[in-house]
Amino acid sequence: MLVNATEMLLKARDGHYGVPQFNINNLEWTKAVLTACEEMKSPVILGVSEGAGKYMTGFKTVAAMVSAMVDSMGITVPVALHLDHGTYEGCKACVEAGFSSIMFDGSHYSIEENVEKTKELVALAHAHGMSIEAEVGSIGGVEDGVVGAGEIADPEECAKITALGIDFLAAGIGNIHGVYPANWKGLDFEALDRIHKATNNIPLVLHGGTGIPDEMIAKAISLGVSKININTECQLVFAEATRKYIEEGKDQQGKGFDPRKLLAPGAKAIEAKCKEKIELFGCAGKG
Repeated sequence: MLVNATEMLLKARDGHYGVPQFNINNLEWTKAVLTACEEMKSPVILGVSEGAGKYMTGFKTVAAMVSAMVDSMGITVPVALHLDHGTYEGCKACVEAGFSSIMFDGSHYSIEENVEKTKELVALAHAHGMSIEAEVGSIGGVEDGVVGAGEIADPEECAKITALGIDFLAAGIGNIHGVYPANWKGLDFEALDRIHKATNNIPLVLHGGTGIPDEMIAKAISLGVSKININTECQLVFAEATRKYIEEGKDQQGKGFDPRKLLAPGAKAIEAKCKEKIELFGCAGKG
């Protein structure tokens, strides 16, 4: 059974560890993540971007598949199914589809409009027993070769959004999505500390967890980060393992072309990466 993410993140906040959000892209991805988390006895948040939801034929398909897999695989650790960087419409669709958690990314709206829309979605999510994440200060990234440094969120705006009753907050502290460029300046821990103090000890979220040095992750957790999002790193190891399998000609040996064999090394690589992150975040045995 799926659960919302509130309880697991409050426990993480109080226990000073991080809960992973691993984004999923298909059945193999989901199976690999769930297998790793069950083995390590770690709670997990399965993140689904709107693009991934569309790729998997819609949020209803995703919710049905994940619920059935949690059941069929006998998963005993807490699992939340969470919309990642949701639009206003996407959030409403995930409430309908049976997700257990949503993120509304209103960071590109004015603070007034972000407040208004977040307020409405908080009421809707809580009426359905779901948790809700909101964002202040957009997360940077590389788009068409242009590097966005990643905004530093304003603590006052963070306090305003937190006061609406959201369950956890994503605040920009210089983090970016994708692979970090060589000239990245690192996380702004002073900003994180100011945000943490302004938001009444709400669990904080670190987006763009791929490529942030381990010691920075550990420090972020000590300063109030309870959820760390990982996506690119799993994609990279999946691609690398799949390429190796094909370059070694294994797809041409016997029935090596069978998709169950062809995709197995990639799935194993995702599993190993998830276990590595669970160790780093300190959430092994917390499920």
